[in-house]
Amino acid sequence: MSDGDFVVSYEPGGAVSESFLLSDAFIRGIKGPIGSGKSVACCNEIIVRGCEQEPGRDGVRRTRWAAVRNTYPELKSTTIETWLDWFPEDVFGKMRWDVPITHCIEFVGDDGIPVEITVWFLALDKPAHVKKLLSLEVTGIWFNEAKFAPKALIDAGSGRVGRFPSMKDKPDHIPKERWPTWCGIIMDTNPPDDDHWWYELAEETSPEMQEEIDRLAAELHRMGVLREGQRLFEFFDQPSGLSDDAENIKNLRVGYYQFAAAGKTKDWVDVYVHGKYGSTLDGKPVYPEYNDALHYSDAPLPPIRGLPLILGFDFGLTPACVIGQLSPRGQIRVIDELIGTSIGIGNFCTQVVVPHLRMYYPDWRLDRTARRDDNYIEAVGDPAGIAREGDEKDSFQRVLEAGITIVPARTNYFQPRRESVADPMSRLLDGMPGFVIGPKCKVLRKGFKGSYRYRRLQVAGEERYTDEPDKNSYSHPHDALQYLCLKFALPQTQRSRPQTGYAPLDRTIGL
Repeated sequence: MSDGDFVVSYEPGGAVSESFLLSDAFIRGIKGPIGSGKSVACCNEIIVRGCEQEPGRDGVRRTRWAAVRNTYPELKSTTIETWLDWFPEDVFGKMRWDVPITHCIEFVGDDGIPVEITVWFLALDKPAHVKKLLSLEVTGIWFNEAKFAPKALIDAGSGRVGRFPSMKDKPDHIPKERWPTWCGIIMDTNPPDDDHWWYELAEETSPEMQEEIDRLAAELHRMGVLREGQRLFEFFDQPSGLSDDAENIKNLRVGYYQFAAAGKTKDWVDVYVHGKYGSTLDGKPVYPEYNDALHYSDAPLPPIRGLPLILGFDFGLTPACVIGQLSPRGQIRVIDELIGTSIGIGNFCTQVVVPHLRMYYPDWRLDRTARRDDNYIEAVGDPAGIAREGDEKDSFQRVLEAGITIVPARTNYFQPRRESVADPMSRLLDGMPGFVIGPKCKVLRKGFKGSYRYRRLQVAGEERYTDEPDKNSYSHPHDALQYLCLKFALPQTQRSRPQTGYAPLDRTIGL
């Protein structure tokens, strides 16, 4: 592409970038380490698609794009800076800096046909911003650093592309189903967490979702909208920056990735240098004692017959239940987790917990009457749950009504709760860890790996952190786990005696 004496010459930084650009998929994503040329590839893709769009009735190739970043400062300092590095204002025309920031590019293509490309630069980072997207009529959308974009924005965007150029501009020789020539969404990102929507779409699409995607693709192929071989979704993974196949190396200083890795944590290097899914959160982990290689079991942890199942409960509208056992050797085995969203504890127990227990742990009894063996279930919960609600029932009564025997945990102070989990982590029992979690505990594991953390205080000088962890989606199951482990920390005589009810806990009780 050229504009007068200015020539734009772009060559993909590697095989993955080239495959990304050659793909015709409706939604495309490219993930990789820092400096790998992802954003530059997306910038040039906008131009290439503009040059390939069929001319309208007036003989001009017109396209319109939205370039989306999560915050306005990053939109200006990264997205727009990269764009203007390739398409400078003194050559391609001035940016319009009032909202929405707009760059209109006009040039004559190599084939002599005029090209007009309009790019709106938008800062959107919340599901509430969906309304902004719903007013757009564009050819395509570029989500820059898509790990920060809520899935709701991607979903909304897929309904706004292909709206420009409009049908009234379609020349007669182009079928309606092929106008515009191409439309869709392109995305680039550094690796997100493995519980991010990107991971779910790219790596772990559920069978139900994949079946629906395949059905829609087949229907669109029959309609002639998708061309032969064109896909609805396609994701591309760039190699590590330290591998022999690293991309965009020729545009980076010698030793770029070695310098970048110096002094960083393993998690940071895994994400930003090696391009692996992972987390680099700002804060201090609650459990530095946790060692994933030691305390996590890839193999399922089956419950041990002859031992009770103990449930730890956190209440509220985001309730959590953690299921565990204490082995004869004293190892805490965290077997399972159940987490609710916008549901009261009574409904959570009757609709989620009890059916789950009956399906997956049928040999353990919920009844609170005389027991013939130790295959029974009982629970321990947040002592704050003794507070009565609007109908004068407290959380413990609601759990009891669901058929689960429960008692309050002996304290709600954070430090003893934390130590009840940390202490067994620090012990070995005949060469085995004193604490282990199984593969069903995905949220707990993610919390142990850093998502359950103390928030760093914004103060000058030495790093300081909050005294208690942030309240987030990881704190609820970890609170439930702490109540569970407090139960196991009780003297053996108390721990082995079945409990058939509960007594309200004195609110003044400490340790």
